[in-house]
Order: sequence, then structure tokens, then C-alpha cells
Amino acid sequence: MPPTSDDNTGHGERGTASVELVAAVPFLLLALAVAAQIALAGQALWSASVAARAGARVVATDVLDAAVRCARANAVVNGVADRVEVLLGDGFAPVRGRVFDLICTSPPQMPTPPDRERADATAAADNGGPDGWALLDRVIAGAPAHLAPGGRLVFTLFGFLGVKAALARLHHVGFEPTILGQETQAFPRIGYERIEHIRALDAEATLPPHGWPATVERYVIQGAWQGTGQGTRTEDPAR
Repeated sequence: MPPTSDDNTGHGERGTASVELVAAVPFLLLALAVAAQIALAGQALWSASVAARAGARVVATDVLDAAVRCARANAVVNGVADRVEVLLGDGFAPVRGRVFDLICTSPPQMPTPPDRERADATAAADNGGPDGWALLDRVIAGAPAHLAPGGRLVFTLFGFLGVKAALARLHHVGFEPTILGQETQAFPRIGYERIEHIRALDAEATLPPHGWPATVERYVIQGAWQGTGQGTRTEDPAR
């Protein structure tokens, strides 16, 4: 039998060091830095409210209405509703034409065998496509049009998707890639249901070849953008 884990999903695991994720983090978090650059160190991936409290104007998007309502309520509770804009929509669609200093995301990235795909929202939270890269590839491809020069794309990554692959993908579209942080986490329970499928994709041999893995490495990956965004910068109304 596979080991047990407190988390039943492959999305939104919470860590205590490099990948500290906060409840109800939207799918895509975009921030316009105010005064100073947002300090996004390898110790934490900031949520919308935390980034706003640090002095940023934040825009967040999610395809689920419940997640949008929860994020808006979270902003109110934290006293930053005037600095957090939460939009309903798919990825970058709600912010078409806008440019940001920082884009953060922790999208669904659990490899999903074709016969396991479902259309319901619960299943979508664990569906990263056949190789786990379906949503990450969309984010990497779409981010340059929404980043100001010197802006950054930051995302979390399961180690079995391949750190080298992530850095290569970022470099291919013009980012300067780096690893911000790394943390060992409990292997997600849903991963045990797909373990042979995941092992077949583990090109960098991060998992044991036999048996049930107890842990997985989780990374925070950054791409620094030196190009020119194609949209319009959204200025802070207080400036």
C-alpha cells in the first residue's frame, strides 16, 4: 500500500520553507510593484493578500467563481481590498493588454493519463494534461506579453516534471531562468494512483524506479524577462 499523506491532491500543497502556499491562492497572480520591487525570495511564494500588504497592486485570476469570491473575501479580511483585484476568467484572458512586474502561479501540474481526464472542477484542479505541462506551457508562452522589462515569472514545479526541462522552456522563449527554492514534500496521494504514468515521464530520474515514493521535491522556478511587454502598464491610482 502507498504511504498516506494529509493532502489528497496534487495542487496547492503547503510547505514551510521554499514553497509556502496560502489557502485560496488564485490560479494566476499578477502584481504591479509600487515604490520598490516586491521581495520574492526563495522562502515563500506570496499570496495575493500578502503581496498587497507588501506594497503591491495585485490582480489575480481564476476560472472558478468560488475561488474568485474566496480570494476577494480574503483581501477584505486582510484589509487590502483596495489593492487586490480578482477577476474571473481563464489564465491571461481577463488581463489582456495589461503589463505587470511579477506573475506568480502554482497551476495544476499532475500528469493525467488520458483515461483519467474529467471535465468537473474538482478533477481539473489535479489535471496538468498528459505530461503535466499543459497549463505551465500556456503560462510560459503567454507571460512575455504581460511582463514589463525586468519583470519576473515565478511558478512552482514538481521535481518529476524536470527542473532542466523547466529551465530550458523558459530560456527558449527569452527568459533568464533560475531556481529560487526547493523543498521536500510528502508525495501527493493522487500521484500514487498515477505512479506508473508519472514514472514513464520522469526523464530526470527523480523518483525511485520501484515501490512507493514517500516524498517529492518541489521547486520555485523564476524566469526574468528582459524583453518588452506588448500591453499597457496599469498604474497605481494612488501614484
